[in-house]
Amino acid sequence: MSTIAMQKNSLRTLVEGAIMVAVAFVLSFVEIPVGLYGGSVEFVMIPLIVYARRRGTPWALGAGFVYGTIKYISTGWAINWLSILLDYSIAYMVVGLAGLPKRGTSGYVWGTLIGCFARFIVHFISGIVLYAEYMPDVFLGLTMTSVPFYSALYNGLYMLPNTVIALIICGILARPMEKLKV
Repeated sequence: MSTIAMQKNSLRTLVEGAIMVAVAFVLSFVEIPVGLYGGSVEFVMIPLIVYARRRGTPWALGAGFVYGTIKYISTGWAINWLSILLDYSIAYMVVGLAGLPKRGTSGYVWGTLIGCFARFIVHFISGIVLYAEYMPDVFLGLTMTSVPFYSALYNGLYMLPNTVIALIICGILARPMEKLKV
C-alpha cells in the first residue's frame, strides 16, 4: 500500500472515530436511571463497540478515551482526578477492547462482552478505591460489610442491563456491519 493510500485510510479511520464519538455523545443524553442509587442504562457503548469492531482495538481505545474525557468535561461529576480517569476516560477507553476478537458476526458478541466487562472492571475498581467511604450500611435491603461486594452490586445494577442492550443491538448490527468494507 502506498504512503498516500495509508494516509487516506488513516484519515478515514480518524474521521469515523470522531463521528462515533459524536454519536456516543448524543446518545449519552438518552439514559434511563437505574433505581435511586445512581448509574443508568444508556446506549453510548454501541457506537464505540461498532468502531472497535470495524477499525480495531488501538483506534477504539483512543476514541473511548476521547469520549470519556468529553463526557466528563461536559456533564460529569467526580470526587478527584483519579475519579475522572477511572469513571470516565479509562472506563470508556476499555470498551475499545471489543475490537480484540477476530472478525465475523460472533466477534461482535464476544467483543461486546469483552468491552462491557472491561468497563465493569474499571468501575468496580473505582468503587473499591474511591467510593468505599460512601458505602451505605444497607443497600438493596442487604447489610453491606464488604466494599468489593458493594462495588460489584452497585456497578452490576447498571452495567448488566447496559451489556444486555449492547449485546442485542450489536448482535443485530453484526451481519450488516461485517459486510461493509473497512
